[in-house]
Amino acid sequence: MSFKAVYIIDGARTPFLKMRSGRGPFSAADLAVQAINPLMLRQPFKASDFSEVIVGCVSPTPDETNIGRVVGLRIGTGYKVPAWTVMRNCASGMQSIDSAITNIQTGRSDLVLAVGTEALSRSPVLFSEQAVDFLAKFKSAKSLGQKFSLLKTFKLRYLSPVFGLLKGLTDPILGISMGQTAENLAYKFNISRQEMDAFSARSHERAIRAQNDKSFQAELIPIIDTKGKLYQVDDGIRSDSTIDKLSKLKPVFDKPAGNITAGNSSQVTDGAAALILASEEAIKKWNLQPIAKIIDTQWAALDPSEMGLGPVHACAPILERHQLSIDDIDLWEINEAFAAQTLACIKAFNDETYCQTHFAHHAFGLVDQDRLNVDGGAIAIGHPVGASGTRIVLHLIHALKKRQLKRGLASICIGGGQGGAMLIEIMEE
Repeated sequence: MSFKAVYIIDGARTPFLKMRSGRGPFSAADLAVQAINPLMLRQPFKASDFSEVIVGCVSPTPDETNIGRVVGLRIGTGYKVPAWTVMRNCASGMQSIDSAITNIQTGRSDLVLAVGTEALSRSPVLFSEQAVDFLAKFKSAKSLGQKFSLLKTFKLRYLSPVFGLLKGLTDPILGISMGQTAENLAYKFNISRQEMDAFSARSHERAIRAQNDKSFQAELIPIIDTKGKLYQVDDGIRSDSTIDKLSKLKPVFDKPAGNITAGNSSQVTDGAAALILASEEAIKKWNLQPIAKIIDTQWAALDPSEMGLGPVHACAPILERHQLSIDDIDLWEINEAFAAQTLACIKAFNDETYCQTHFAHHAFGLVDQDRLNVDGGAIAIGHPVGASGTRIVLHLIHALKKRQLKRGLASICIGGGQGGAMLIEIMEE
């Protein structure tokens, strides 16, 4: 079966806004809509011309069920354009792109909007199981006497909140946090606290440089909240995230002996990113100028306790299929869930035993860190989980174009023990 070529036409994202105190100013759908509407203003077609809208989101709020359809209708697709939602944990945004690719390749769609969005600051606060059981019994009680008797059994501890975000960051199979999986990798590959903090400080340094030289300008859409406040930049990037200051932070996930801290982990963030994908037929119909071509995509699975190595497992088959070496990739984007996790990926690529064991392949070689996350990553910019897979693909395109380079590989680790990767090539003007 032959597959159609798939092209990226354009894309945009909101600033990534760090969670501070309380709910952020935007819901996940708000963020997506604010990224998409200005993007559509520069297109020769209308939102109603899309074949479909696909939105990746991990935790939409209850009033945004099937957030894909909510977003589609809010941007003006009309009733006849299908819209749906995908969820693959941290790679939900990348999954929206891959789902669009599949439908374009098989001829089911020609022009698709693929979106990743997340408002982690609005993750739900839940009742405990004991509180839920109590409320169910109280509601079922038929008389005032029964209700009064039940009230006497109520305990204040039932009101202890359960934070949905923390539950979501805990592996349900292993019962350990994502941070602990990063601790596992630090131990496995002998990654020191100093290495993690140095990597994190550099992420901020690169992101600051990128802000100053306007490397994000082509992809960023300023957004405005309901009170009229303007958000123009990623607000988690810090000039004071130095190695010295990072070294003073205490471990979060493995106290007191661990090395993973808030400073060498990705930030809890709100944000959205969107890409427009098209077939050759759509390009001709609308006289579009594609900015990149998607060459290949790969999903992989591995031990959940080492989920951070997912990028290695997803990139390896792509490199093998296309007979590419590490150095054939002009730029890499590996999502920085944790500094230890990204550093572990670098080491695993270059580890003969690891590569032989898992891929029956010699070590792929050392990823040049001058080609990796050249404008910083999630440690500085943030990791709104549903949006990150879209952001790294979008930014990789602009980073390649700015440097007049050709080939890039974007990859992301996925909670639960998976990885995703996407190989792209820049189109000539």
